Amino acid sequence: MSIILDKVNYVYSPNTPYESWALKQVSLNIEDGEFIGIIGHTGSGKSTLIQHLNGLLRPSYGSVYYNGQDIYDEDYNRKALRGKVGLVFQHPEHQLFETTVFEDVCFGPKNQGRSKKEAELQAFSALRSVKLPESDWYRSPFELSGGQKRRAAIAGVLAMQPEILVLDEPTAGLDPRGRDEILGLIAGMHQASKLTVILVSHSMEDIAEYVSRIVVMDQGKIRYDGTPKEVFAHYKELEQIGLAAPQITYLMHELQDRGIPVNPDVTAFGEAKEAILQIFQGKEQDGIERGAFRFDKADRGRV
Repeated sequence: MSIILDKVNYVYSPNTPYESWALKQVSLNIEDGEFIGIIGHTGSGKSTLIQHLNGLLRPSYGSVYYNGQDIYDEDYNRKALRGKVGLVFQHPEHQLFETTVFEDVCFGPKNQGRSKKEAELQAFSALRSVKLPESDWYRSPFELSGGQKRRAAIAGVLAMQPEILVLDEPTAGLDPRGRDEILGLIAGMHQASKLTVILVSHSMEDIAEYVSRIVVMDQGKIRYDGTPKEVFAHYKELEQIGLAAPQITYLMHELQDRGIPVNPDVTAFGEAKEAILQIFQGKEQDGIERGAFRFDKADRGRV
């Protein structure tokens, strides 16, 4: 499965005093099984971009293709497309509305025309995928914690059995533990089923830790598109457009500047930790002791 955006432009309130170009000549190819992070400052076009992936927004100019077919062909079923490209909005718990979690998760498959039995089987599978305890399935969704609500909302999208999962700031408002649980869950699903995942986030640490490709949006255009190492190598340019690199990037550059032979392109916490520990290997080296470093997953490492 693939999605191709070809020179997509989108204009809010065209031909009015409030006209605003949210996307400008955006071309993007998303391949089956990718884990992509989309970053950019507020107003850069991230949310507008992802709403084009399943036809919620129609380009003012340009084309969107799913598996080689223009999704705006007259005979194209865009309702079916929205089941294949599942979109989880910011604060998805605000979309919960049924009397129980289980009924809420069943809603999507039923809306797709599934029978009651089929919808329930898909809901069972989705709830198990997000590791929500069975004791919570028949509770009101409004009785759950923030992290549990987030899991229930994601299960509601997974129950429609999407081929591509798009998440817009899925950890917004969660504490560090809840954030790590949700991201670990998403990464686990990606690895287990090769589900294509597109993650929009303001957290550079989260993006660096989990995704294999990053798309940087700036003023409605794609500024960078590459691996985390390739993108964060431009950390000074990212600062100029209102973004920061992961703390690990700054740490590794600082260590290199101090003469310590580390790879400054390392972006993930675990990789950085291993790189530094390999240098010391339990002994002093170049007058610097292992004890000079402290690693804390909460902030991904600091000196």
